[in-house]
Amino acid sequence: MNDPLLDAWGSWLPRLLDGLWLSVQVAGASLILGIPLGLVLALLVSSTRTGVRVPAILLVEIGRGTPALVTLQIVYFGLPSSGLTVGSFTAAVVALALTTGAYTSEILRAGLQAVPHGEIEAASALAMSHRDTLRFIVIPQGVRIAIPALMGFAILIFQATSLAFTIALPELLSQAFSIGSNTFRYLDVLVLAGLLYLIITVPSGWLTSWTERRMARHL
Repeated sequence: MNDPLLDAWGSWLPRLLDGLWLSVQVAGASLILGIPLGLVLALLVSSTRTGVRVPAILLVEIGRGTPALVTLQIVYFGLPSSGLTVGSFTAAVVALALTTGAYTSEILRAGLQAVPHGEIEAASALAMSHRDTLRFIVIPQGVRIAIPALMGFAILIFQATSLAFTIALPELLSQAFSIGSNTFRYLDVLVLAGLLYLIITVPSGWLTSWTERRMARHL
């Protein structure tokens, strides 16, 4: 005997998987753009030059203090008023990349500061320039130290892609609401959508914990 719920889930699954794949794409693009931005901001915030450090701190605080949903609305609805039209996918990526940059800047700055000072002194003793010290010693080790925290933040950004349903991007949650509006079975479809989110986030959480334990033995 067929189960009506399982039959319904089977008919909805292709659309939801399409939405899940779009969510993964948005999260991936946001991280690819946002983490390098975060590294730049971390370096600027760590600068000894007040004219560089203070504006960078302001940008980080504004980015961290503004909810991702507000940033998303500003990018999608605000930019067209200035003559720059962006699609929903681009708006979602830009907004989440800005949020990623602001938050990961603090994660990366902590990683950079955790690099043993003795290694920096050794580089100075070898007459390495400040740029080469950053390039070959501080940044590689600092980023490595920050990897577990960055992985944990990546999970949050993937979850934050659900905010894109507010700008009609057909990601996972948007697809679920669309199915719900047609079938009036919101609970059933949202439970399935939640399970699909868990398929990504739970193994990612396990991987993050494993990475933290493994790197703790070597750092």
